Amino acid sequence: MTGTFLDLFVHEVHFDVYSLKVFLSLCFQVCDDVEELKTKIRLLAAAIKQANRLVVYTGAGISTAASIPDYRGPNGVWTQLQKGRSISSTDLSKAQPTLTHMCIRTLHKEKLVKHVVSQNCDGLHLRSGLPRSALSELHGNMFIEVCASCSPVREYVRLFDVTERTSLHRHGTGRRCHHCGDELRDTIVHFGERGTLEQPLNWKGAAEAAEAADVILCLGSSLKVLKKYACLWCMNRPASKRPKLYIVNLQWTPKDDLAVLKINGKCDEVMSLLMEELNLQIPAYEKADDPIFSLATPLLPEEGNTHSREVISPPGGQEDCSADTEEQTDEASSVQGGWFGRGYGKGRRKKKKAS
Repeated sequence: MTGTFLDLFVHEVHFDVYSLKVFLSLCFQVCDDVEELKTKIRLLAAAIKQANRLVVYTGAGISTAASIPDYRGPNGVWTQLQKGRSISSTDLSKAQPTLTHMCIRTLHKEKLVKHVVSQNCDGLHLRSGLPRSALSELHGNMFIEVCASCSPVREYVRLFDVTERTSLHRHGTGRRCHHCGDELRDTIVHFGERGTLEQPLNWKGAAEAAEAADVILCLGSSLKVLKKYACLWCMNRPASKRPKLYIVNLQWTPKDDLAVLKINGKCDEVMSLLMEELNLQIPAYEKADDPIFSLATPLLPEEGNTHSREVISPPGGQEDCSADTEEQTDEASSVQGGWFGRGYGKGRRKKKKAS
């Protein structure tokens, strides 16, 4: 698109340039050719080796290989809903950590990554074995419910999606704290809400990591939400004093112009090549090593019918019978669960009726 045509298009359809870029990013994905991708991977590998404090920011794009749709891609949840299309219902507890999740865990284990800041709620970073101290889940975790009445806040990690009854400004899960009896709530931060829970959000860890970072690697995020969190970008510093930014994404992001390097590729493909360049092995996900089983709090006998979500089966293959899965409801053909489909509410602002 030439500058003249672009200017004319913007003027005729009353778009500003930023809105046009957002629109085009929803329609198109760009992939680097093989040689260009390899060249960029070598540059990224060199930057990682030289970094003193590398922080990784992750978005929905790292989980698409686990059959979890992204939001703003051509086939993303928000994109499809904006087109008036329905989204198939799915139980996201079936997902497992992807190659990218396992690469990130290995990079942390090798002391190449200091901290991971994720806007994903799927819990896959935790399930990959990444230590909680090295993880900030800014928008919550679908497997964690908490009692905010206890001090400190008491966590309950579950083997199922705790958000089926929750939605924007409605966070009660229907279960109660085993200690004080108050209702438990999910940890999800919807559009229009401000998350304040210490865990799993760990804003303190995210802010401290960003402040100390000399390199930031963004994987699979459109950055349309993360860009709004000023503390993650050190924008109060002169440009030369900010962390060097590297982005891996198939679409345009609002931070592209600030990046030292933009890699247009799928996260799993890029990370596989990166690990090869760094001469590091990628461990396979092993359910027997999944921390969620040791972290999980079993339901009390009387809580057996408080959810209809599928339970993650333990490594031995024995199903957890705490939930009556036969009573699962086949509701409308839309994404169910408080954190996934219903969060779209912000994007469907109701127009005020003329008086």
